[in-house]
Amino acid sequence: MKLLKGSIRRFLRGRANRLDPVVMIGKKGLSEEVIQSIERALEDHELIKIRFLEFKEEKKALCKEIEAHCQCECVGIIGHVGIFYRQHPEEDKRKIELPD
Repeated sequence: MKLLKGSIRRFLRGRANRLDPVVMIGKKGLSEEVIQSIERALEDHELIKIRFLEFKEEKKALCKEIEAHCQCECVGIIGHVGIFYRQHPEEDKRKIELPD
């Protein structure tokens, strides 16, 4: 995935403001089940929030791992919540239209 510009990241953070976290990272950390949940959520929503219930000190490193495993981009971290975006590959199934 190509890196998003700052203005697009800002736009996506604004869109994520009203969203609730759909995936929680708990005691088991970034397990295979959690990665599969993130994949499904990105496929369904494109823009998601992930709450870090545990591993709060390692959240930046975990965000990098999530980016690598799921081919998505972390557009922001607010408190213990990471915001991730991955554009749907099929144009007709995209839910978010990015500004130019």
